Amino acid sequence: MSESKEYKPELANDAVMKASVPVPDTFEEVHGMDYSKPESRNSTAKDLVKSMKTMGFQASNLYTSCEIIDEMRHWRGKHKSEIPETEMKGEFDDNGYQKATIFLGYTSNLISSGLRDTLRFLVQHKMVSAIVSSAGGIEEDIIKCLAPTYMGDFALPGKDLREKGLNRIGNMIIPNENYCKFEDWMNPILDKMLAEQTESAKKRGAESLDADAPFWTPSTFIDRLGAEINDETSVLYWAHKNHIPIFCPSLTDGSVGDMLFFHTFRASPQQLRLDIVADIRKINTMSLEATRAGMIILGGGLIKHHICNACLMRNGADWAVYINTGQEFDGSDAGARPDEAVSWGKIKAEAHMIKLYADVTTVFPLIVAATFASE
Repeated sequence: MSESKEYKPELANDAVMKASVPVPDTFEEVHGMDYSKPESRNSTAKDLVKSMKTMGFQASNLYTSCEIIDEMRHWRGKHKSEIPETEMKGEFDDNGYQKATIFLGYTSNLISSGLRDTLRFLVQHKMVSAIVSSAGGIEEDIIKCLAPTYMGDFALPGKDLREKGLNRIGNMIIPNENYCKFEDWMNPILDKMLAEQTESAKKRGAESLDADAPFWTPSTFIDRLGAEINDETSVLYWAHKNHIPIFCPSLTDGSVGDMLFFHTFRASPQQLRLDIVADIRKINTMSLEATRAGMIILGGGLIKHHICNACLMRNGADWAVYINTGQEFDGSDAGARPDEAVSWGKIKAEAHMIKLYADVTTVFPLIVAATFASE
């Protein structure tokens, strides 16, 4: 019998059949939800998220995001006796600093979308400690109390919409009339705020507003809007009611800025003044006095950096969940992964952190259902 001939080239064989090292015991087998099993068809949000742990890609990152958020929630629920005295900072009550201070940041498009209702739920039930939003996240919340936003289409041409007085945000439509209603609502409030600021200055013996510290900050300005709107569908309303500060260092970058600009002509020579220094002291102090600090950041840019920079004051956050679609190759803030913030001291090296690459409107309702809203 002739000797068998090797049927694979030696070089190709070595390349294709490269020997594997033993798989570490810590590695888990990849698998997901098996919908052939009856129990899977009646699963809860928590069950679904749990099945994503070993699904891979962003599904696994979604599971980790929920795991980190649950850690924050667990710390908020700790009894005072469970916290080592060396870590204790301040007293814990609804009007003070939490055992775990949770900073929530979101961009304005998320308030424009139906995610506003999810964000309002978190604030209504005191599940976060402080918020950072861009300007649109302030005004769009109020505007939705005055008039609705409508579903449109990403492909609707801007030229036609402009001629019809319709504004497009992605696949949503806001009639320009909504902003006219916002101006009508804002003007009397701005008049009252200026009158109160002027009166406050007089009581302190100041000759003019320029000679004394301003009465309003962006966060107290926003708190006043929440009190004035008096609408339970509003995020600002519940933030006011539950003493949750909303910070917006970019308050003038939007329709609120337009209203303030027009008001300078109407109220001249007096002008409403806002103190941004008092607000940076306030958010940084919240960070410094937190026993533990966590960040849930939906989007990027200003809202992300403002929270991260506040956590720098305490040598980094203990937990961080980023959710956005930004990539890091261009050095953008949204694209930066949590580990970049570690290099700046904005997140602790030992922190539990994750970046979930996803559209927030797609994944955050599921995350809230599996965590904050699950109990």
